[in-house]
Amino acid sequence: MVHREYTSTYQAKFVIEKKQMYVENANRALQDGVLTSDCTEPYPKNPIIADFFQNIGYADKLASGVRNLYKYNKIYSGKNSEFIEGDVFRIIVPLNEKFSVENTTQSTTQSASDGLEENILKLIREESTISQKEIADQLEMNQNTVNYYIRKMQKNELLVREGTNRKGQWIIREGEKPC
Repeated sequence: MVHREYTSTYQAKFVIEKKQMYVENANRALQDGVLTSDCTEPYPKNPIIADFFQNIGYADKLASGVRNLYKYNKIYSGKNSEFIEGDVFRIIVPLNEKFSVENTTQSTTQSASDGLEENILKLIREESTISQKEIADQLEMNQNTVNYYIRKMQKNELLVREGTNRKGQWIIREGEKPC
């Protein structure tokens, strides 16, 4: 909904094939050609819808999807994605079976979540009264994602909140064993 060009009748497509996955969508192009990670300037096609989904936590910052695809696609397929802008916007994501092995994706996901938890803990060590929104802003992440990892750390008794949401502080229980 955020990227859709509603004045066109072109039908959006999301197709998964054996060797690639691609998305096509009607577009109001500023330029024609291939986009690279260096030259992505965010341009909201539907700024009101984009702001709404950002405010309720269902969308990240503009152009974060492009950055994330460039960042993670090499891990999952060994190749870069293609972003082709024109009257029809296309994203082509190459797929490679040898990179899609379940163990590889599980270990990658686990190490990514461990890194995120460490980044959250680092910010809390620097300022114990930091809010979840401030953590999300500093890490340039969706607040729902940060909330998920904080709840996970609280469930594992690694992190405790003392006081109220507005005037409380975080306590990190490193090395302590719960009774």
